[in-house]
Amino acid sequence: MGDVLAGFHAAWEFDTDSVLIRFERGIRTPKLLQALGERRVPYEALAAVEQAPGKRGTVVLRAVPRPGADPLMDAAAGQLKEGCDPYRLVLPAERDALAEYYADEIRSALGPYAAEPAERHLVAAPAPPLSFKAYDGKASFDGAAVAFRWFWTGASSAKWKAGDQRFPVDELSGVEWRSPDATGGCLRLVRRGQAPDEYPGEADQDPAAVVFGMGYGLVHESLPFAAAVLEAVRSTTPVAARLPSARPDPGGIADRIRHLGALHDAGLLTDDEFSSKKAQLLAEL
Repeated sequence: MGDVLAGFHAAWEFDTDSVLIRFERGIRTPKLLQALGERRVPYEALAAVEQAPGKRGTVVLRAVPRPGADPLMDAAAGQLKEGCDPYRLVLPAERDALAEYYADEIRSALGPYAAEPAERHLVAAPAPPLSFKAYDGKASFDGAAVAFRWFWTGASSAKWKAGDQRFPVDELSGVEWRSPDATGGCLRLVRRGQAPDEYPGEADQDPAAVVFGMGYGLVHESLPFAAAVLEAVRSTTPVAARLPSARPDPGGIADRIRHLGALHDAGLLTDDEFSSKKAQLLAEL
């Protein structure tokens, strides 16, 4: 597309296969968006685009990422406040028609698997090294391992007894981030083979977790950290280990082929693309 749609605190720059979201720097821009700077989002990472009236004479354009496509949104797990949503663009109400035009343009560029979870991350997380201060310790990530160094002013006796911790990425299966804006804010590492009911008590007693608090573990620091760790963990985990080993559903594959056919009929897929993707789906049976 090559166009730029500028809104409050952000601008979307459209390319043939992706949209580059640039966030403004300024006191009115949420700190998370400033910390992110910019993000390139491939159209294949999106499930849909929504348009709705906003507050005080504005219109809101929001891209909806596919589950599993963006480590930042996977880590956030729906806990972000509306103003911190990096996929949300707020425009003056008089630009409603323009917003609708670009929404339609993005919809026409969505991939054939837009309605399905992504098997891999398609949007990059912030790059390590990263670190932040929690209430009971400092967390750091160098790309290979997460380290927790305890503060004597905040760490529990259980954490002092366990000592400072280091967790190689290949020993982890996930990350749990609980927003510091809510009660019980923390970042907890999930080790391979560990179920949630196997966590050693509350986060302040778990050596694989750091606790947030007033002024500690702020969203713009701890969430990009969690996303970077999650991306590294997922990149070291084979797809087969993340997906249930079930026989593909013939009905589901038939629906996907029909969807491809509709895209082909609409001129969004060439004959060769349609034949190739159809053959891939049939090979899954």
